[in-house]
Amino acid sequence: MPAALLAEWILAGGPAIFPTDTLPALAALPAAAGQIWELKSRPSNKPLILMGSEPETLFAALELSPRPQWLELAERCWPGALTLVLPARGAVVAALQPGVVAAEARLGLRIPACERARELLRRTGPLATTSANRSGDPPCLTASQAEAMFPQVPRLAPLPWPHPSGQGSTVLAWSLAGTWQVLRSGAVMPDLDLLCN
Repeated sequence: MPAALLAEWILAGGPAIFPTDTLPALAALPAAAGQIWELKSRPSNKPLILMGSEPETLFAALELSPRPQWLELAERCWPGALTLVLPARGAVVAALQPGVVAAEARLGLRIPACERARELLRRTGPLATTSANRSGDPPCLTASQAEAMFPQVPRLAPLPWPHPSGQGSTVLAWSLAGTWQVLRSGAVMPDLDLLCN
């Protein structure tokens, strides 16, 4: 489905699949994120991340003032294969982490290094996302694999998609101590010692 039509579908509450630089993403508006867990048969205690096209809209979703260290790392590594997990509050984090205790709420943020993905995200605003696969299965790498797994979910056209790296993003979390913690190693690994000083 072309980006303009797919954006309309998403804004009307539907799920969609689109390419990124790492793995294809299964996505929906944050307010409609519940269907992602259903489609994936994913435990509801596994959070989704928020993917967007601009740092400003992603940081605004935290409903907290971003720290200089967060902004610096985003400036260095976005767009790219880096997910930042940051303290958050409000409706978006509640939608992407149902049942989480407010004091422990954190939101994963990412801007993909895939122009087709960012074009769609510019039209829709930030989306709740996760890899396009059923829980416990290997992630889809191509549009045809995504169609076979989720035939009812529209995919971004045109095809074929750019070839993804096949490796998940690096996931860094901001700790209560004010340092970065690596939750998952991936293709991008910034020098954390420089960023924490």
